[in-house]
Amino acid sequence: MNPAQHGAAVATETAEFVATVAGTDLATPVPSCPGWTLGDLTQHVGSVHRWFTELLRRRVQQAPTSREVDLRLPEQPDGLPEWLAASASEAQEVFASTDLDAPMWAWGVDQHARFWVRRMLFETLVHRVDAQLALGLSPHIDRDLAVDGVDEFLTNLPYAFPFAPQTAQLRAPDRTIRFTSTDGDGDWLVALRPDGFALVADRVGPGTADAEVRGSAADLLLLLYGRQDHHHRGDTFHLLGDRELLAHWFTHSAF
Repeated sequence: MNPAQHGAAVATETAEFVATVAGTDLATPVPSCPGWTLGDLTQHVGSVHRWFTELLRRRVQQAPTSREVDLRLPEQPDGLPEWLAASASEAQEVFASTDLDAPMWAWGVDQHARFWVRRMLFETLVHRVDAQLALGLSPHIDRDLAVDGVDEFLTNLPYAFPFAPQTAQLRAPDRTIRFTSTDGDGDWLVALRPDGFALVADRVGPGTADAEVRGSAADLLLLLYGRQDHHHRGDTFHLLGDRELLAHWFTHSAF
């Protein structure tokens, strides 16, 4: 997917999120985000939109020292869905007026404005799923979008230590884990070394690994984000190889 497609998908995912939560009891707990309600979840997503949008507007060239931004929250909680829709609309305006290939600071590997659009997309998508699960709905994730999401997650995870400190434990004496989608192209090989871990650049194609996880792209995406449990996988996932290595990965890769 390209930056323009990411931007369009942000709008689509936000619209689905808003349609999901509008008119519901925003005090409903969100089991996949312990301690949060639907209102908390909606406010979080809108806050992320407004923060990322401000970063893009300013096109920051170094890590900001503050995350303060004027959220313009609604006076009443039931105004949160409409407020989120407005946050996404503001983001779209900034996307349209920004050269998304322009150099820009980002916490991940891609030091360009487009990083933030792609990150906003999957932040929104995963939390849209959270909202639907909280309401007993069955979320659907487009396969191509899920493939892109798995790639985005695994590409950036090695840089997530500042807010995901457990990732520092993802070390091993030259071991590999392969994630393979069973519904089309999608093959990722992660190498764990004594000094850290990374997605192997030349990763597509057949080959062996010390451990492997197979499942649909959508299920792999939710598994990586902790919305699926590899311990209770049923027929959703196939785990092969070194189970201790896989347990080590899932214990320390929370994002």
